[in-house]
Amino acid sequence: VLRCLGIPTRVITNFNSAHDKNLNLSIDKYIDMSGNNLHLSEDSVWNFHVWNESWFIRRDLGSFYDGWQVLDATPQEKSKGIYQCGPASTRAIKEGDVDLDYDSPFVFAAVNADCVTWIRYSKKRKERIYSDTRKIGKFISTKAVGTNSRVDVTANYKYPEVQEISFKISYSQYKNSLMDDRKILVTAV
Repeated sequence: VLRCLGIPTRVITNFNSAHDKNLNLSIDKYIDMSGNNLHLSEDSVWNFHVWNESWFIRRDLGSFYDGWQVLDATPQEKSKGIYQCGPASTRAIKEGDVDLDYDSPFVFAAVNADCVTWIRYSKKRKERIYSDTRKIGKFISTKAVGTNSRVDVTANYKYPEVQEISFKISYSQYKNSLMDDRKILVTAV
């Protein structure tokens, strides 16, 4: 419909799409001390989810948020009492501006939530034991104009994930580095 009105619109697919039911920007899993799932959260991760983007000028939010806006025609949650989602600025989502209206926190979580595992010891005590910051929001894609090729638009939604660099040193190198630190400490005193 928006294309018929002359508004640029495209379909977006998000793989490993988070469904953050309680809007805390994380997908929470609770286990007991034996490792059994407690089913305390309605959060989930979908293999993929599809929505539309349309190009708008945002006089209501300011020109910083002009550009592609997320519109979900199949929302699974109510927003302000009705089933709707958007228009959420992709710029706001990328910048983490989750305090804006138009379901920005929900879309932010769909592409960038942390998957957190908690051990629940009692109703009042829980402990975070694992957090995966890279699982959600993979290969966010649209179709290329004029071909059937995939265009990766992940960078429109999130900054690149930080890559961990692993390296190995021998114990003697580690021990010597501690001795060097101790020499600096002694010299400084």
